[in-house]
Amino acid sequence: MEPLANDILSGNRRALSKAITLVESTRADHRQQADELLSALMPHTGNSFRIGITGSPGVGKSTFIEAIGETIIARGQKLAVLAIDPSSARSGGSILGDKTRMETLTQNEHAFIRPTPAGQTLGGVARRSFETMLLCEAAGFDVVMVETVGVGQSETRVADMTDMFLLLLSPGGGDELQGIKRGIMELADLLIVNKADGTQETLAKKTACDYRNALKLLRPRHAGWTPPVATCSALEGAGITDLWNTISKYRQFLNTNDVLDPQRRAQMRAWMWSQISEGLIEALHKEKTMARLISETEKAVYEGRLPASTGANTLIQTFLTGKQGDPK
Repeated sequence: MEPLANDILSGNRRALSKAITLVESTRADHRQQADELLSALMPHTGNSFRIGITGSPGVGKSTFIEAIGETIIARGQKLAVLAIDPSSARSGGSILGDKTRMETLTQNEHAFIRPTPAGQTLGGVARRSFETMLLCEAAGFDVVMVETVGVGQSETRVADMTDMFLLLLSPGGGDELQGIKRGIMELADLLIVNKADGTQETLAKKTACDYRNALKLLRPRHAGWTPPVATCSALEGAGITDLWNTISKYRQFLNTNDVLDPQRRAQMRAWMWSQISEGLIEALHKEKTMARLISETEKAVYEGRLPASTGANTLIQTFLTGKQGDPK
């Protein structure tokens, strides 16, 4: 893995793409190689500013990322975008269309865009999004943006892997405000009402006012930082520069108040436990001796002969002890 690690550190995009594919692989030999690669690159990570972006489908996340991405690059910085695409619950396939919607950024040599299917992972991100972000940092990108699948109560996982969490909103958010509720709003460090142009500009300002009033009822994520609510038009570029200045101000707040390092350490620990949970479930299904018991237990729960909690405990205990047992 040393040659690949060196290529990544030199900014080789082909090597970065190869490494991301390796990290996302589920093959056992690839996982071992990925762990070796990440261990070698860890000392070279942590220098990027990590931004998570979520919002309802159609709110203009890709357009916003392209607009603010051009501002970032214009200031002499390199940008990596990890776009998480929803996967079909039936086929498991993904369209991966985010890259095509960021045509200008795709062609910019200072930008790197990587679409990834969410797969079975909840929380708006993919299973290896955190590791992919570390690879981008090692490759020398100054800003790493993670675009989630779409807004929802489960989208909060992206807040556990980034430094700043942006919530994109549409004008006329009365129903949307009720739909999002407080879970995701409490984690947002900056709320942005997009599409503030043309006939919707006045409505966007009113929506921003509604959210400001709603935030007064919530406890901020960090003491000393009240999440601003701003408006912009990603399509026309209006307000984008001001937004980047606000993002920079928040980054300064994190550093000045000694928040960034403890937050990242806590995120690393939380991500470790999330990987343990997913890894144990994966190992449970791969264990050949468990196949019959899993099938029989699922059937017993499905037919109402066994409580779900009892079935779960049976499988866990059997897996841990290595002994077989039949559901009642």
